[in-house]
Amino acid sequence: MLPAGLAKVLKGEKYQLVGKYAAVKKCHWMAQALVHGRFCYKSKFYGIQSHRCIQLSPSVVHCTQRCKFCWRVQPEDLGVWWMEAEMRDWDDPEHIVEEATRAQRRILTGYKAHKLVDKCRFEEAWNPKHVAISLAGEPTLYPRLAELIHEFHKRKMTTFVVTNGTIPKALELLGEEPTQLYISVCAPNESVFKELCRPQIPDAWSKLKQSLELLSSFACPTVIRITLVKGFNMVDLEGYAKLVGDARPTYVEPKAFMHVGFARRRLAFESMPSHSEVKDFACRLSELTGYNILDESAESRVVLLSRLEKPIRFD
Repeated sequence: MLPAGLAKVLKGEKYQLVGKYAAVKKCHWMAQALVHGRFCYKSKFYGIQSHRCIQLSPSVVHCTQRCKFCWRVQPEDLGVWWMEAEMRDWDDPEHIVEEATRAQRRILTGYKAHKLVDKCRFEEAWNPKHVAISLAGEPTLYPRLAELIHEFHKRKMTTFVVTNGTIPKALELLGEEPTQLYISVCAPNESVFKELCRPQIPDAWSKLKQSLELLSSFACPTVIRITLVKGFNMVDLEGYAKLVGDARPTYVEPKAFMHVGFARRRLAFESMPSHSEVKDFACRLSELTGYNILDESAESRVVLLSRLEKPIRFD
C-alpha cells in the first residue's frame, strides 16, 4: 500500500484512490463539458467525449522518470521516499475497472443537481465510454496492462495509453493494443533528456529509442507527444525530426507544459510556452518531417500533425 503520508497528499489533491496503487481524478475538461458544453482537444481531434472519459492511472506514484514538468508528486516534493521505478504488488485488472467506474461516479454525483448541467449529458457521463490511461505515473510498470486494456474493451470503451517509452519490453509483449498509443518524447537528444526528464533507470534514452522503433509494428493509431517546456527543450528540431522519422507515428502532438500540480514547485510559470510559440515549433517541425498540420487547440496549447488527410475519430 502507499505510505500513509503519500496517500493523504493524493487525497488532498482530489485523487480517488482505487486499490493499492491505481487512481482516478476529475479532468478539468469533464467538468467543462458537463457545465458549459466545452470539450477538450481530444474531442476536437479524435471525437473523444470529454464528459464520458475516465482519467486513470494503474501506477499513480510509480514511474521510471522524475520529469521536471510532471504534475506527479515525487519523493523530493514531500521528503517521503518509496520505490518509484518498481511495483512489487498490484491490483487485479477487473477490480481496477470496476472501482475506477465507481470512483468516476462519485466524482459525478455533485453535478446531478447542477442547474447548468444537461440531464442527458449527465446520464451519458454516468456510463463512461473512454479511458485515458495517462493520469500520472508510468502505466507500463503495471505488469497486467494488456489485461486492463482488455477489460475496458470488453465494456466497449476506448483506451488511450500514454507511456514514456522507457520499458520497451512491455510494449513489445503487449498482448492487446490500446485504441490509441502515445509515447512521450520530451527531448531531442540525450543531454536534454537527462536534464529535463531525470531518468531513474539505466539506459533510459536508448530504451526510449527502442520503443519508438516498435511504433510502426502497432496496428492502432500511434502518437509522439512532445511536451514543450520553454527554456529547456524547444531546441534541436532536427533531433526531434529524426526521432519522428525513425518512429513513423500516425500523429505528432507538440503541446505546452502546463503549470499545474507539483510541477509548480519545479518550474516557473514562464516555462509554459504560449500557443503561438507551440504553433511556431509545430510549423518548423512540419517542414522538417513532412507531417502536415491538421488541427490545433489554442485553449490546450496543442497542435496536431500527421501525414493523414484527417484524423481517425472515435465518436
